[in-house]
Amino acid sequence: MSLSSTQMQAIDEGRQHVLDVSHLRQTFKRSGSQSELVVLDDVSMILKEGEIVGLLGRSGSGKSTLLRAIAGLTAPTSGDLKFKGAPIEGPTRGIAMVFQTFALFPWLTVLENVRLGLDAHHIPEEETHQRALAAIDMIGLDGFESAFPKELSGGMRQRVGLARGLVVHPDILLMDEPFSALDVLTAETLRTDLLDLWVEGKMPIKSILLVTHNIEEAVLMCDRILVLGSNPGRVRAEVKVDLTQPRNRFDPTFQSLVDDIYGLMTTGEKPSAAHAARSEAHPAHPLSMELPRVSTNRLSGLIEALASEPYLGRADLPALADDMQMATDELFPIAEALQLLRFAVVEGGDISLTETGRLFGESETNERKRLFAEAMIAHVPLVTHIRRVLDERPGHQASFSRFLRSARPAKKVSRTASVSERAGRR
Repeated sequence: MSLSSTQMQAIDEGRQHVLDVSHLRQTFKRSGSQSELVVLDDVSMILKEGEIVGLLGRSGSGKSTLLRAIAGLTAPTSGDLKFKGAPIEGPTRGIAMVFQTFALFPWLTVLENVRLGLDAHHIPEEETHQRALAAIDMIGLDGFESAFPKELSGGMRQRVGLARGLVVHPDILLMDEPFSALDVLTAETLRTDLLDLWVEGKMPIKSILLVTHNIEEAVLMCDRILVLGSNPGRVRAEVKVDLTQPRNRFDPTFQSLVDDIYGLMTTGEKPSAAHAARSEAHPAHPLSMELPRVSTNRLSGLIEALASEPYLGRADLPALADDMQMATDELFPIAEALQLLRFAVVEGGDISLTETGRLFGESETNERKRLFAEAMIAHVPLVTHIRRVLDERPGHQASFSRFLRSARPAKKVSRTASVSERAGRR
C-alpha cells in the first residue's frame, strides 16, 4: 500500500524528537589574547526518530564542534541541548559516537575494543559478550574477534569503531566524517553496507547524525541536510532529500540536488559584479577582508583546467571536483579566491572564467605575474593600502606594524598578508 505525501508528512510530524538543539553558541579563548573565537553562533536543529540528518559544511563551519557538544564532550557557551527532553550535561547514555580516525586501543583485540562501551555501562558479562559478538558479526568482521588493530586494514578498523558505537544500542549514533580517512573504494563499500543495515532495520539505533564535507555522500545517505556557513558556524539552509533508498548517483534528481547544494555552499561570496559594488561602497574595515589560504600554483592550475577542454571556460563544480579528484574543502577555497580576484565567477554551482581569467590562462609566466599583481592591487584592500603607503614614502619602506594597526582583526591581516607578500615577491 502506497502512502500519499500528506500521509507521509503526518507520519513525519508525529515522530518523536530524540535531539533538540536551541540557539547554541560556542566560543573559545584565543591563545595569548583576551578576545574570543566564535565557532558556532545561534545554531538550532532537531533530530527525529528514524532519520539520518547530515551536517554539511566547509572547514571552519563548526560541524565537529557541534557534534562534540551533542555528545557531551564539550559544554556550549550558551544555548540548550536536550536528549529526549532532558538536558545534555555530559556524556549521555543513549548517545554514541564514531570518530574519523578509528580511535581504537592498539593493545586490545577487536572483541575487547567493541565491548568497552558495555563494560562502562556495567552490563552483565554474558550479555556483554553476546552483544559484542553480535555487533562484530553485524558489521562484517566475524572471525576477527581476536585480531589486534594493527592486523586490520583501515576499513576493517573503522568497522570496529562502528561496532563499538552500535553495541550499546544507542538512540542516536553520531558519526564524525567516518569515511574520510578511507580510500574511495573502501569508503564506498562501508557506506553501502551501513545504509543496507539501516534500510533493513538491522541497526539497534533510532537516528543518525552525520558530519561530512562530501556533498554526494550527504545526498546519498541523508533524509535531511543542514548546510552550515563558516566563521562562525550557522545553519544557512536545510535541504530535504525525498529520494528512496538505495539512491542512484546518476539519477537526474540526485544530480540536481547535488548541484543545488553546491550552489548553496558557494553563495557566501556574491558574483563578480556584486563584489565590485561592495568595493565601490567602501564597506566597514575593508582592510580585514580575508583571502582563502591557497597557493598561487593551485590558482593557476584551476584556471588552466577551466580554460582547456572539455570546459572551455565554464564548468559544473561537482563535475570539476570529480574530474580533478578534489574534495569540496580543496576546491571551494580556490574557486573563492579566483572570484575575489575577478578571475572567475561562481554562481548556482557553476564556475566561469572572466575575460581576465581567460587571458591569464592563455598567457606566459611573466604576463600571468602582471595580471595577478594587478588583480591583487585592484581587488584586495590591504594590498591596495600597502602599495599606496609604500609609494608615498621616499624609501618605499614601512614597518609591518604600521599595517597591523591599520587593519582589523589581526588574524585576518596575517592571512591576507601572506598572499600579499607572495604577490609582492612576484
